[in-house]
Amino acid sequence: MARVFRSAARASLTPFLILFPVCLVPGCGPTESVRPGGSAVKLELTSPAFREGEAIPKQYTGDGEDVSPPLRWADPPAGTKSFALVCDDPDAPRGTWVHWVLYGLPADRRELAEGVAKQETLPDGTKQGLNDFKKVGYGGPAPPPGKPHRYFFKLYALDAVPDLPAGATKAQLLSATQGHVLAEGQVVGHYGR
Repeated sequence: MARVFRSAARASLTPFLILFPVCLVPGCGPTESVRPGGSAVKLELTSPAFREGEAIPKQYTGDGEDVSPPLRWADPPAGTKSFALVCDDPDAPRGTWVHWVLYGLPADRRELAEGVAKQETLPDGTKQGLNDFKKVGYGGPAPPPGKPHRYFFKLYALDAVPDLPAGATKAQLLSATQGHVLAEGQVVGHYGR
């Protein structure tokens, strides 16, 4: 039914679908995706730098060295051709703030080391997009004073390699990966000033 809805309404809803990916299957949440047959698949994502729900160490923020934290993940489902990663802050005053967009990460990878280079294309072919600081690569947390913000690191296992040039936005990546997500996972950290 989701396919029928999508194709019938594509012309009128395309801008909405690009900015806000829609899940029409019950139980599909922020850390779940739906595979053919309707089963939800979660992918375990962790960081040796901080545990789920804990503070992100200063060195990974705009107040420190502003380097990306190390990330590790479990084996993805069969058929995974690449990974994509997005880090964003839904608590930003002007709406969700994008801190990192990365895609085309080879399917045999199971981690990202600390301090991924801030360049459009990495030696293994991985591409990085624009964050909301209008820079390529990771831009660490730098919230205004007040209540700590949440930072969601979201990893997607894809059945394709996104056909995007380096420097794509989060919206462009989510549009390109629609219908190609086999599994997803996330780890959330906090940071405040």
